[in-house]
Amino acid sequence: MAIVDPFEDPAFQEFSENRKALWNSLAKKQKKIDWSKQYHRRLKEVVRTIIPEASSMIEIGCGAGHLLAALKPAHGVGIDFSEQRIADAKKNYDQLNFMLADAHKLPEINEKFDFVVLSDLVNDVWDVQTVLDQIRPLLHNQSRILINFYSRFWEIPLKIAQKIKVAKPVAAQNWLTVEDMENLLHLCDMELIRSWHEVLMPFRIPLLDGFFNRYLARFWPFNNFCMTNMMLARPKANPLKKDVSVSVVVAARNEAGNIRQIFERVPTMGTETEIVFVEGHSSDNTYEMIQETAKDFERPCQIFQQRGVGKGDAIRMGFQHAKGDILMILDADLTVPPEDLPRFYQAIMSGHGDFINGVRLVYPMQQEAMRFFNFLGNKFFSLAFSWLLGQSIKDTLCGTKVLWKLDYEKIAANRSYFGDFDPFGDFDLIFGAVKQNARIIDLPIRYRERTYGSTNIERWKHGLLLLRMLRIAAKRIKFV
Repeated sequence: MAIVDPFEDPAFQEFSENRKALWNSLAKKQKKIDWSKQYHRRLKEVVRTIIPEASSMIEIGCGAGHLLAALKPAHGVGIDFSEQRIADAKKNYDQLNFMLADAHKLPEINEKFDFVVLSDLVNDVWDVQTVLDQIRPLLHNQSRILINFYSRFWEIPLKIAQKIKVAKPVAAQNWLTVEDMENLLHLCDMELIRSWHEVLMPFRIPLLDGFFNRYLARFWPFNNFCMTNMMLARPKANPLKKDVSVSVVVAARNEAGNIRQIFERVPTMGTETEIVFVEGHSSDNTYEMIQETAKDFERPCQIFQQRGVGKGDAIRMGFQHAKGDILMILDADLTVPPEDLPRFYQAIMSGHGDFINGVRLVYPMQQEAMRFFNFLGNKFFSLAFSWLLGQSIKDTLCGTKVLWKLDYEKIAANRSYFGDFDPFGDFDLIFGAVKQNARIIDLPIRYRERTYGSTNIERWKHGLLLLRMLRIAAKRIKFV
């Protein structure tokens, strides 16, 4: 059954002409006071934290191009149906490409973009699903869709503001909820990564607007009164049909008794699986054991001695030298069975997530696998980090994490945003993945008792470090 073209509907044609006349009229008017200036200023601040400069992006419903220009794309395309606003955009920002078109029927554009932005658009269109269908051909597997739209809470306040002429007059709006938009994304083969609320204080009041918008807006119940809903989404990825290579990175310190098991038990995945050992200042014969044991196995292996200090430094060294398309971390204590690694391989190959994070806190553990206070601490930090990062992160310190090498290279290239702050290595990867707008998937595993050696975790010392990680996440990700 053919889907009805909205352009064939007389009601849509009347709707479209009225909208065009309204927006052309508003574009021509010079307002002495722009009451929406603070709202748009805050939107620019937020979107800059999501879309890095020099990206390729297209904004549907770009208006006069102010947001698009503020993001400084390497290649930027703006589309709007208002002749006057497109003319203004071309005049003000000649380094960008602007096109006159209706969001319901985009022209043929033979390219794909890193980001597609729909800012204050879905409230104002005839058929949101049709608009989302139109952007699907513009997306590659790593594209991200950024949408913001007025919260329903502001329906009456905005109508009052329009009556007293401190807000732009608009025709009847679509007052959508986040759940409505998530459902529409699902119908159009896209999925939500995270959603949040912005702009609690839409007016410029020195000191107060920053406090309201950066901090108070993050907490219940104040977040329910924010002016706009923000959503970050991605296209649903198709499973990769062609196998790729894998590097399993093992940071080993005082783990001589586990080395042979690692060689024996790490399964072969994809086209090739190499093991990358980074030995870290052991007081036993771990390094010599790796060298000797490697001679007994005909499998790809690299062996390095760590120059720096800490597991995080060792993992970064291993990732730097790894040759595989997929990077995996395996703890040398074997508390996460190597036999579980194919499940991580399947998860990332399926396209369900960009970053697969092991979780020890779902299934029952062996009796001595994790001490009681460590368990409680992990539960607390899982809740705290999930709130700060906007995605479910049930276990930040599970050693098994899997990501694409290309994505890791992006994380490493942008490490300066957070700085060299993480002795564990887990948060460097998790925070970096969130900053790169990755879809993080938790994968439950069964956590086992250590059978050789003793843990390198110092409960109270490392607990204080975790609190420091919370502060960094709050400052650099949540309260921006």
